[in-house]
Amino acid sequence: MSNISSGMNYAPKGKPAPVVKAGEFFIAAVSLEHGHIYGMCGGLKEAGATVKWVYDPDPKKVAEFQKKFPEAMAARCEEEVLSDPEVKMVCSAAVTNERCPLGLRVMAAGKDYFTDKAPLTTLEQLAAAKESVRSTGRKYMVYYSERLHVESAVFAGQLIEQGAIGQPIHIDGFGPHRIGNPKYRPKWFFKKEKYGGILCDIGSHQIEQFLYYCGVKDAEVKYSQVGNYAHPDYPELEDFGDAVLVGDNGATQHFRVDWFTPDGLSTWGDGRTFILGTEGYIELRKYVNVGMNDGSCDHVFMVNKEGEHHFHVAGKVGFPYFGQLILDCIDRTENAMTQEHAFKAAELCVKAQMKAEVVKPSL
Repeated sequence: MSNISSGMNYAPKGKPAPVVKAGEFFIAAVSLEHGHIYGMCGGLKEAGATVKWVYDPDPKKVAEFQKKFPEAMAARCEEEVLSDPEVKMVCSAAVTNERCPLGLRVMAAGKDYFTDKAPLTTLEQLAAAKESVRSTGRKYMVYYSERLHVESAVFAGQLIEQGAIGQPIHIDGFGPHRIGNPKYRPKWFFKKEKYGGILCDIGSHQIEQFLYYCGVKDAEVKYSQVGNYAHPDYPELEDFGDAVLVGDNGATQHFRVDWFTPDGLSTWGDGRTFILGTEGYIELRKYVNVGMNDGSCDHVFMVNKEGEHHFHVAGKVGFPYFGQLILDCIDRTENAMTQEHAFKAAELCVKAQMKAEVVKPSL
């Protein structure tokens, strides 16, 4: 499946904006279960990182990775990567419930860890990750790609920081995905213990955006539900979920995630975000501008006291997160994302999943 048809292979390309010289910051890729590993390593490479190693038990995955990153050497085992003192960060897109155990091994080896979302699937894993960060002093960073690797989402953050819509008070987020032909999905994708549930998995994007845009430090899950409406052959799959959260500052969120992108859509999902502020509002059309048939993405619509605005920002904003992350690892700062923020988003998506009522449709 192509990047356009499948979100599992979504890997945006930006303009190189290196913050280090070649050979100054070595990274490695370990466990290539999800295609997001290409976006993760690609973003870091554009920021100047050097991909030194790749390891996965499946040699076909390694060979495919080396087509995109020919500079990466194939490691014989995970330990070969972890024992290399030149490697400063390990990137991973492991099976979801295996991401935390790998992260613990990475940090114990003295390296920073950069994992695909969701970074973990249980509160017990969260506690272990927090303790490892405390004891090792290493970072456990997360690829919340639907904000970090989407130019319209980056631009919305800049508008909010400038006060363009006043104080954000509510977010509606919509994260539809295309499941495609299930036979092309890995078996773990349909095992709830493995992928964590839909709110833990793709819901993590939505919760992270709520925390970021609304300046929320903590929140309560007021309501959540999940269901399997159309995939009876895969009983552990949740193809729909939604939730309502209230932040510690009074801001609120509703989000919906699903696996129902129709075949007629030109991309894998019509991701939308609506941000209401005290002096205006913003709508993000991230991956497609429906009905225009021009292949465009990254549209930002804003209404405030100065009028109505439309910004088409594709190719104009870039992805500053990756360079900031590299410098954070070098300088031991937290400009790209704080550890508290990364863990809070993970905590809340697990709690939303745990609290969710199961809808049993009778359609």
